[in-house]
Amino acid sequence: MPTDQQLLPARHLNEFVYCPRLFYCEHVEGVFVHNADTLQGRAAHTRVDTGGSGLPKAKAKKKTARKSKQATANSPTPTTDVAEAATESDATDSPEVIHSRSVQLYSDKLGVTAKLDLVETSTLGDDLFSSVTRVTPVEYKKGKPREGDDGPEIWPTDQMQLGLQILLLRENGYACDEGVLYYRETRQRVSFAMTPDIEKWIHEQIVNARAAAAGPMPEPLAHSGKCPRCSLVSVCLPDETAYLDAFRPASAPETQQLGLEGLLEVDAEEPAAEAIVAQAETLPDRLNWGPFAALPEIRLQPPKPPEDVRRLIAPNEETKALYLNTPGHWVSKKGDNLVVKEEGRQVAEFRLHDLHHLGIFGPVQLSTAVVQILCERDVPVTWFTFGGWFYGMTRGHSLKNVFTRIEQFRHAADPELALMQSRLFIHGKIRNQRTLLMRNHLSPPKGALKAMKYLSRSALHASNNGQLLGIEGSAALLYFACFAGMLKHAEADAPVALDPQTEFSFYFDKRNRRPPRDPVNALLSLLYSLLVKDCTIACYAVGFDPYVGFLHQPRFGRPALALDLMEEFRPLVADSTALSLINNRMLSPSDFLWAGQSVNLAPKARKQVFNAYEKRLAASVTHPVFGYKVSYRRAIELQARLLAKCLTGEIEQYIPFTTR
Repeated sequence: MPTDQQLLPARHLNEFVYCPRLFYCEHVEGVFVHNADTLQGRAAHTRVDTGGSGLPKAKAKKKTARKSKQATANSPTPTTDVAEAATESDATDSPEVIHSRSVQLYSDKLGVTAKLDLVETSTLGDDLFSSVTRVTPVEYKKGKPREGDDGPEIWPTDQMQLGLQILLLRENGYACDEGVLYYRETRQRVSFAMTPDIEKWIHEQIVNARAAAAGPMPEPLAHSGKCPRCSLVSVCLPDETAYLDAFRPASAPETQQLGLEGLLEVDAEEPAAEAIVAQAETLPDRLNWGPFAALPEIRLQPPKPPEDVRRLIAPNEETKALYLNTPGHWVSKKGDNLVVKEEGRQVAEFRLHDLHHLGIFGPVQLSTAVVQILCERDVPVTWFTFGGWFYGMTRGHSLKNVFTRIEQFRHAADPELALMQSRLFIHGKIRNQRTLLMRNHLSPPKGALKAMKYLSRSALHASNNGQLLGIEGSAALLYFACFAGMLKHAEADAPVALDPQTEFSFYFDKRNRRPPRDPVNALLSLLYSLLVKDCTIACYAVGFDPYVGFLHQPRFGRPALALDLMEEFRPLVADSTALSLINNRMLSPSDFLWAGQSVNLAPKARKQVFNAYEKRLAASVTHPVFGYKVSYRRAIELQARLLAKCLTGEIEQYIPFTTR
């Protein structure tokens, strides 16, 4: 093996035989996600991995003596178990059997390293350590063996893993011709004999795995029965990727008709909506490139679940977000729980296992032990000012992938590539704003709806980023001009006789921020901060740098890509939550207070906002392309993963998340 190549773990080579794409995700991108099967497997190895013991020294044979020293040097301090319990080893009646657990071996020749669950060493003679005659690796699996013509057989993936262990033992000077698989589900020991053909196959798989690691992401398995129980199915998205990739065009057109001259030249004397409609009507009906040229009405052939797209993504997590916004609270760790104290008195206790992330508002203190355990468990801590401004996040080093970020930086540095994604973000946002108006406005203005329809189409033809931002601004002007019509009691709360310094209402006439100067805008600003927090978490989960975006330009401390991703979810999550809070009278004007020139929510009222926001994220929605039910929280992560697949070339074009 060349000196610059890293050792391949035997576990990853096992996964390469199972699925090259799974191998790539774990070995190259460093992505790993637990599911029920992996957690059961980890629990099954707990006893094996504890109390590790070293192998007896192999007999020195010319060049193998040095490697034997290397192998035992990497193992824990040698201890031995003689005549282990029959429940684990009943293959021999000899009492002179040494059981060595959790043995670490490697081979420079093979370029492979492995951790062996158990090695049985059979000996002859009186001296157990100088009369080694045979070693047999024993691997533990939680499942059951494959039924063959001649009885139970081990699976190809297990052949790879156990065969590598046999070769590693040979490389380190031990006599080994067979191994044993112990399947816990059926409590069977199945023997595996090494043959020249299997050895040749193992060497070929090692070469193929290294070639796969040096190349692009392998194609997903086609409707494979392996996918549903794979722990990385929600990362790999095999059916979704294959479904979208099927629409890749054979060749791209030489020219793209993306010009849009004079769209924003609106006459001040003409109503804005009518002016926009008149200018947008001259646009072509669709884009002339890509497999989704039918945007804004995406005309893909509808999928046929479960034949085309199975709902393979992991179910919604049962964990929850914890928000702390009381000044002076102190959070410490006690066992597997977080304890919240106020002035030395315990006021709450939460299980770490139940946390999805921790949100801190204002001067709330965390102990070092809390930060450390949350980083270890990959539970992000998000930091907000007391007024709700999202300014930072703390998380562990769980994500090691850099290839997605390389493509992200390449696209962000190229204005044309960045514009391709930016058009779709804004197109999705405007469509969802229009949908929300149609659903909730008492009498939606037809002119505004028509103008927003054409603006969403116009976004796909913007020739530069400045023009696209102008289209977004025009649509926002129309949308927020109609926003008050979605508030059921806005007219009753009009500020006719209210003192603006002491009393509030839910009257809304326009969007204002930095700072918000009325209750509705204060509520929207807080909800947008919560949403950008969740989009930032999704960016990190996928492997993006959230501070390098396409539409929003990089600026110190601003998560530009998270802001890009959240555009299409602003109406669906944040605005919708605000309408529910106000229209269902979950908040009242008395829940707001003045803070200088701005209006903020009172601390107690924020709990209502947090609860309503999390409830909205947990709500199910039918995915507009794939046809299965998914929560909004999962939809945000799914969109981030589709964006990553677009940037890395797995699919042709990103599709914004839109509802009807």
